Amino acid sequence: MLNWKKLNQRIKSAKRIVLSTHQNPDGDGLGSAVAMYHYLKSLNIDCKILHISLFPIELNFLNKNQIIETYDETLHSNWFSKVDLALIFDVGDFNRLGSVGKKIIHNKINAINIDHHPSLNDHRFDENFINLNAAATGEMVYDFLIENNIPLNHEISQGIYTALMTDTGSFRHSNTNEKSHKIAMDCIKNGVNNSKIYQSIYENKSLAQVSLLAMVIKNLSFDEEGEIASFIISDEMLKEAGANSQDIDGFTDFVRTIKGVEIAVMIFEQSNDKCRLNFRSKGKYVINEVAKAFGGGGHKFAAGAVADGNPAHVLDQVLRETKKQILTQNINN
Repeated sequence: MLNWKKLNQRIKSAKRIVLSTHQNPDGDGLGSAVAMYHYLKSLNIDCKILHISLFPIELNFLNKNQIIETYDETLHSNWFSKVDLALIFDVGDFNRLGSVGKKIIHNKINAINIDHHPSLNDHRFDENFINLNAAATGEMVYDFLIENNIPLNHEISQGIYTALMTDTGSFRHSNTNEKSHKIAMDCIKNGVNNSKIYQSIYENKSLAQVSLLAMVIKNLSFDEEGEIASFIISDEMLKEAGANSQDIDGFTDFVRTIKGVEIAVMIFEQSNDKCRLNFRSKGKYVINEVAKAFGGGGHKFAAGAVADGNPAHVLDQVLRETKKQILTQNINN
């Protein structure tokens, strides 16, 4: 059982705390950070939420008073030099912290990992609070607060609800359980407008995003009698649609909804001849081993990685590995 009282003691002994999450942040990472941020502020602790990507506009409701900032060396370096504790949420891999992670190492800041991804035993984290059974990292923040008898105000509840809702696919995925709904009920009791949050995140698509999705649908490829659906998003497609890297969020989940598709695979072209890989499974096949084969990781049914090479070449490699994993799992079952 995780020692949340020990973590609270460590927090209370800190004078300045940075909170962060992975590159291309989602509702779980930012929601967890926001919930903890409001608790830290109630203790009058100097703290900031810093991340390394463009802020996802669908989560604007979390960013009241601009409490979430994109890291800028010029703006934040001096402040960072006096940080004595880093709380990292939902990161999966220390490298996904980017320049924030480098700053933590450079300044020898005590880094605490709070996550529901498997621990990679990375020595760059000084302490790990891992719960693989948690539906979201936000659930762990909830446990921390309850264990320490900390009241959930509206701002804290909004962060936790956002984290839980997004990582359970609006309470549809297999990680949803009785506790998920219990936490959601507690958050709603504290004034969280669940309908408004859902609309902001899932019913707020830009025309550019819809145009890009139309291109994806038109160019879908299917393998293994339709069980694998894959697609490439090239830099050229982004430009044609007038879209950006944030606009791809949710595409793999959408493709997974197609009847007969068990695994959805996205290859997203990035700079420096690299590709971001994203995998989603309905549950018949475990796909984090595929991600691990390319240096990534994640959950059994939702994982990612980054691979070198042009998109077509990377897709070919990914499909070979995915088919191999399907064959192995079919034989073992």
